[in-house]
Amino acid sequence: MDKLKLISYLIFIISLAGIIYALLFSPPNWIVYAISIIFIPTGILSLGLIVMKRGPEEDEEDKNREPFIGY
Repeated sequence: MDKLKLISYLIFIISLAGIIYALLFSPPNWIVYAISIIFIPTGILSLGLIVMKRGPEEDEEDKNREPFIGY
């Protein structure tokens, strides 16, 4: 498995675990704020990296030869 894909999945799982913890266990307000500031954006970012890495199958060759260069 590719290193970027593995790290993205790991960050996404950690983000989901943090969000579920804040929803189920009702920690103090400052912890909920910290979780929302840190884990929600990182979860969205890692999900975007996972989707971007997946892509269509016909572009797999081009993706391996040429790195992502931006917008």
